[in-house]
Amino acid sequence: MVKKALTIAGSDSGGGAGIQADLKTFQELDVYGMSVITAVTAQNTTGVQGVYKVPLEGIQEQLQSIAEDLRPDAIKTGMLFNSDTIDAVSRFIEFYEMKHVVVDPVMIAKGGASLLQNEAVKALKEKLLPLATIVTPNIPEAEVLTGIKIVTMDDRKQVAKLLHIMGAKTVMIKGGHDQGREEMIDLLYDGQQFHTFSSNRIPTKNTHGTGCTFSAAITAQLAKGSSVVQAVKVAKDFIQAAIEEDLHIGSGHGPTNHWAYKRNKVKIAIK
Repeated sequence: MVKKALTIAGSDSGGGAGIQADLKTFQELDVYGMSVITAVTAQNTTGVQGVYKVPLEGIQEQLQSIAEDLRPDAIKTGMLFNSDTIDAVSRFIEFYEMKHVVVDPVMIAKGGASLLQNEAVKALKEKLLPLATIVTPNIPEAEVLTGIKIVTMDDRKQVAKLLHIMGAKTVMIKGGHDQGREEMIDLLYDGQQFHTFSSNRIPTKNTHGTGCTFSAAITAQLAKGSSVVQAVKVAKDFIQAAIEEDLHIGSGHGPTNHWAYKRNKVKIAIK
């Protein structure tokens, strides 16, 4: 049976993040990808030049169309932009009793542009977090969601516990913004114990869309029936390969290489 994954997010005209990155990731992990577009951005590797919100009615109709004919096995939320959209998405998940919900709390683009209105943070915490199978903030996003400054690993553990108390079944705090380490450590908390996932930090500026791609990979694996821990392991391998095999395109923060993971698997199989 073909497994299906839905991404609810913004469009990235540069193709490195958002809807485009999610659909590429779904395809590479052998899952049928679907999308609900919440906003259209004009952007490239140098930054975001414009953000254009999709009317709420358009978002609601996209959601209904998917639910009535192509019910997803897993859902990922990315850039939701404002509280009205978050409310609509939350009601959709609850009404249709959607399972395997990955919440990537997209707030700020690589170049610094705001992708989530301030009033929407409260809605995300109160309405969407309690529906999350897993939430995947980076360190700055985790700080905004909890109001706690993260410096040490103990800080991260405290924040992960708090996000779990706020409703997320599982919490993954990504370590990419912890610049003081050669080894990058991601922290997963499932409500009972902590798991750490480490990888070598790659010296590159071409990391546009890493958060989107990572959470999309988790979504694809959950759609196929993996446990959260298994899904995260695959997602870590996927994004590590995508960063290591640099595409070298654009003059700013370039995108990752979405086909690297599968190509590496083929090379290993041939050997």
